[in-house]
Amino acid sequence: MTAALATALSAALALKALPRAGWVRIGVPAPESVASHSWGIAWLVTVLCPADLDRGRALAMAAIHDLPEVIVGDLTPHDGVSEVDKSAREAEAMRTIAAPLPNGEELVGLWLEYDAGETPIARFVKACDKLDMALQAAIYRRERGLDTSEFIASALARLPPGMLTDLARAVAPPHGG
Repeated sequence: MTAALATALSAALALKALPRAGWVRIGVPAPESVASHSWGIAWLVTVLCPADLDRGRALAMAAIHDLPEVIVGDLTPHDGVSEVDKSAREAEAMRTIAAPLPNGEELVGLWLEYDAGETPIARFVKACDKLDMALQAAIYRRERGLDTSEFIASALARLPPGMLTDLARAVAPPHGG
Protein backbone atom coordinates (compact mmCIF):
# COMPACT_ATOMS: atom_id res chain seq x y z
CA MET A 1 0.00 0.00 0.00
CA THR A 2 2.81 2.44 0.78
CA ALA A 3 4.37 2.10 -2.68
CA ALA A 4 1.02 2.54 -4.45
CA LEU A 5 0.19 5.55 -2.30
CA ALA A 6 3.61 7.11 -2.91
CA THR A 7 3.19 6.59 -6.66
CA ALA A 8 -0.28 8.16 -6.64
CA LEU A 9 0.86 11.13 -4.58
CA SER A 10 3.87 11.68 -6.84
CA ALA A 11 1.80 11.38 -10.02
CA ALA A 12 -0.45 14.24 -8.88
CA LEU A 13 2.58 16.49 -8.58
CA ALA A 14 2.85 16.41 -12.38
CA LEU A 15 0.38 19.33 -12.29
CA LYS A 16 3.36 21.46 -11.22
CA ALA A 17 4.91 20.96 -14.67
CA LEU A 18 1.73 21.03 -16.78
CA PRO A 19 1.38 24.48 -18.39
CA ARG A 20 -2.09 25.97 -18.74
CA ALA A 21 -3.08 25.22 -22.31
CA GLY A 22 -4.94 28.45 -22.96
CA TRP A 23 -1.88 30.52 -22.14
CA VAL A 24 0.28 28.28 -24.34
CA ARG A 25 -2.20 28.73 -27.21
CA ILE A 26 -1.82 32.52 -27.19
CA GLY A 27 1.96 32.37 -26.87
CA VAL A 28 2.55 33.26 -23.23
CA PRO A 29 6.23 32.51 -22.60
CA ALA A 30 6.70 30.28 -19.53
CA PRO A 31 3.00 30.32 -18.59
CA GLU A 32 1.68 29.38 -15.17
CA SER A 33 1.21 25.69 -14.45
CA VAL A 34 -2.07 24.01 -13.63
CA ALA A 35 -0.81 23.67 -10.04
CA SER A 36 -0.11 27.41 -9.90
CA HIS A 37 -3.67 28.03 -11.05
CA SER A 38 -5.02 25.68 -8.38
CA TRP A 39 -3.03 27.55 -5.75
CA GLY A 40 -4.47 30.82 -7.05
CA ILE A 41 -7.98 29.51 -6.58
CA ALA A 42 -7.12 28.23 -3.10
CA TRP A 43 -5.79 31.70 -2.24
CA LEU A 44 -9.01 33.33 -3.45
CA VAL A 45 -11.10 30.81 -1.51
CA THR A 46 -9.05 31.45 1.64
CA VAL A 47 -9.57 35.20 1.43
CA LEU A 48 -13.05 35.49 -0.09
CA CYS A 49 -15.00 32.48 1.22
CA PRO A 50 -18.37 33.61 2.57
CA ALA A 51 -18.97 32.82 6.24
CA ASP A 52 -21.92 30.56 5.41
CA LEU A 53 -19.75 28.17 3.35
CA ASP A 54 -17.40 25.48 4.66
CA ARG A 55 -13.98 26.97 3.87
CA GLY A 56 -12.17 23.67 4.41
CA ARG A 57 -14.40 21.88 1.91
CA ALA A 58 -14.03 24.75 -0.56
CA LEU A 59 -10.23 24.65 -0.18
CA ALA A 60 -10.13 20.89 -0.76
CA MET A 61 -12.30 21.36 -3.84
CA ALA A 62 -9.99 24.10 -5.14
CA ALA A 63 -6.95 21.88 -4.59
CA ILE A 64 -8.36 18.93 -6.55
CA HIS A 65 -10.56 20.58 -9.17
CA ASP A 66 -7.98 20.14 -11.97
CA LEU A 67 -6.40 16.92 -10.71
CA PRO A 68 -7.81 14.83 -13.60
CA GLU A 69 -5.68 16.92 -15.95
CA VAL A 70 -2.72 14.79 -14.87
CA ILE A 71 -4.24 12.13 -17.12
CA VAL A 72 -6.44 13.94 -19.67
CA GLY A 73 -4.42 17.14 -20.04
CA ASP A 74 -5.67 20.72 -19.81
CA LEU A 75 -8.57 20.59 -22.25
CA THR A 76 -9.86 23.97 -23.42
CA PRO A 77 -12.88 24.93 -25.55
CA HIS A 78 -10.45 25.18 -28.50
CA ASP A 79 -9.71 21.43 -28.34
CA GLY A 80 -13.03 20.42 -29.89
CA VAL A 81 -14.06 18.24 -26.92
CA SER A 82 -17.66 18.66 -25.81
CA GLU A 83 -18.35 19.59 -22.20
CA VAL A 84 -20.09 16.22 -21.72
CA ASP A 85 -17.11 14.28 -23.09
CA LYS A 86 -14.63 16.39 -21.11
CA SER A 87 -16.59 15.77 -17.92
CA ALA A 88 -16.74 12.02 -18.58
CA ARG A 89 -13.01 11.80 -19.34
CA GLU A 90 -12.13 13.80 -16.25
CA ALA A 91 -14.47 11.78 -14.01
CA GLU A 92 -12.82 8.55 -15.14
CA ALA A 93 -9.37 10.07 -14.62
CA MET A 94 -10.35 11.26 -11.14
CA ARG A 95 -11.51 7.76 -10.22
CA THR A 96 -8.19 6.33 -11.46
CA ILE A 97 -6.12 8.89 -9.56
CA ALA A 98 -8.12 8.54 -6.34
CA ALA A 99 -8.36 4.73 -6.32
CA PRO A 100 -5.16 4.11 -4.31
CA LEU A 101 -5.74 7.00 -1.92
CA PRO A 102 -7.09 6.33 1.58
CA ASN A 103 -9.83 8.93 1.12
CA GLY A 104 -10.20 8.33 -2.60
CA GLU A 105 -13.98 7.90 -2.63
CA GLU A 106 -14.39 11.15 -0.71
CA LEU A 107 -12.14 12.97 -3.20
CA VAL A 108 -14.06 11.58 -6.16
CA GLY A 109 -17.30 12.75 -4.55
CA LEU A 110 -15.82 16.19 -3.96
CA TRP A 111 -14.63 16.40 -7.55
CA LEU A 112 -18.04 15.27 -8.87
CA GLU A 113 -19.68 17.95 -6.72
CA TYR A 114 -17.37 20.56 -8.24
CA ASP A 115 -17.94 19.30 -11.78
CA ALA A 116 -21.73 19.39 -11.39
CA GLY A 117 -21.58 22.92 -9.98
CA GLU A 118 -24.91 22.53 -8.23
CA THR A 119 -23.98 23.26 -4.60
CA PRO A 120 -23.19 26.71 -3.19
CA ILE A 121 -19.60 25.61 -2.46
CA ALA A 122 -19.07 24.26 -5.98
CA ARG A 123 -20.50 27.43 -7.53
CA PHE A 124 -18.26 29.57 -5.32
CA VAL A 125 -15.12 27.58 -6.21
CA LYS A 126 -16.04 27.70 -9.91
CA ALA A 127 -16.42 31.47 -9.59
CA CYS A 128 -12.98 31.66 -7.96
CA ASP A 129 -11.67 29.60 -10.89
CA LYS A 130 -12.95 32.24 -13.32
CA LEU A 131 -11.73 35.11 -11.14
CA ASP A 132 -8.26 33.56 -11.03
CA MET A 133 -8.24 33.34 -14.84
CA ALA A 134 -9.24 37.00 -15.14
CA LEU A 135 -6.59 38.09 -12.64
CA GLN A 136 -3.89 36.06 -14.41
CA ALA A 137 -5.00 37.45 -17.77
CA ALA A 138 -4.65 40.97 -16.38
CA ILE A 139 -1.14 40.16 -15.16
CA TYR A 140 -0.11 38.80 -18.56
CA ARG A 141 -1.63 41.84 -20.27
CA ARG A 142 0.07 44.31 -17.92
CA GLU A 143 3.47 42.63 -17.53
CA ARG A 144 3.91 41.04 -20.96
CA GLY A 145 1.79 43.23 -23.20
CA LEU A 146 -0.29 40.31 -24.44
CA ASP A 147 -3.87 40.52 -25.68
CA THR A 148 -5.72 38.47 -23.08
CA SER A 149 -9.11 40.10 -23.63
CA GLU A 150 -10.74 36.81 -24.68
CA PHE A 151 -9.88 35.29 -21.29
CA ILE A 152 -11.13 38.29 -19.37
CA ALA A 153 -14.35 38.39 -21.39
CA SER A 154 -14.84 34.64 -20.88
CA ALA A 155 -14.34 34.96 -17.13
CA LEU A 156 -16.70 37.92 -16.84
CA ALA A 157 -19.37 36.13 -18.87
CA ARG A 158 -19.24 33.12 -16.55
CA LEU A 159 -19.01 34.90 -13.20
CA PRO A 160 -22.25 35.42 -11.30
CA PRO A 161 -23.19 39.00 -10.44
CA GLY A 162 -21.69 40.20 -7.18
CA MET A 163 -18.39 40.76 -5.42
CA LEU A 164 -16.26 38.37 -7.51
CA THR A 165 -17.45 39.92 -10.77
CA ASP A 166 -16.84 43.40 -9.36
CA LEU A 167 -13.30 42.35 -8.38
CA ALA A 168 -12.63 40.90 -11.83
CA ARG A 169 -13.88 44.08 -13.53
CA ALA A 170 -11.77 46.27 -11.22
CA VAL A 171 -8.54 44.34 -11.73
CA ALA A 172 -9.09 43.07 -15.26
CA PRO A 173 -11.34 45.44 -17.21
CA PRO A 174 -12.33 43.77 -20.48
CA HIS A 175 -10.60 46.29 -22.73
CA GLY A 176 -7.48 47.07 -20.74
CA GLY A 177 -8.95 50.12 -19.01
